Amino acid sequence: MRKNSRYLPLGVVVVILAIISLSMVFTQDGHAPKLENKPLPTFSLQRLDTSGAADESLFTGKLQLLNVWASWCAVCKSEHAFLLQLAQQHEVSIVGLNYRDNRQAAMRELNQSGNPYQAVLYDPKGAFALDLGVYGTPESYLIDSTGTIRYRYLGALDENVWQREFVPVIKMLQQEDQANG
Repeated sequence: MRKNSRYLPLGVVVVILAIISLSMVFTQDGHAPKLENKPLPTFSLQRLDTSGAADESLFTGKLQLLNVWASWCAVCKSEHAFLLQLAQQHEVSIVGLNYRDNRQAAMRELNQSGNPYQAVLYDPKGAFALDLGVYGTPESYLIDSTGTIRYRYLGALDENVWQREFVPVIKMLQQEDQANG
């Protein structure tokens, strides 16, 4: 009896961790709504692809997709071909947020793989990403013409994710714009 009771606290901890893990898995569908309908945090970052800096005004005037990526991120590389395709469709402008990366490695990745981004922000310490609440790479944020985050997706984008998750939001935003004249 005494031998078994010694493992009881460990067993309780394991069960609690299992419950927490399962609840996170079953509620995590790639969609994290906490930042939706909030303005993009203010920032000033150097641009990766050109000299100069950019701030939140970069995200006003048109619908844009902010894609958080890094050259060291294997999953980011898997979504890259889709981003190139999306950029060619001109459905939405794509801005990259290069997260906790080496500038030369990031530039080399874009030069070798192609650059789907209209602009690339360089966030070597992850400060802006922290303000956004980035969990990891890749993540994507749909930002409306007023600079408001309208949708957030955790994980790699592909055609299925785009059609299922982003297209309905884009259509809703287009309807809102038409209704507001």
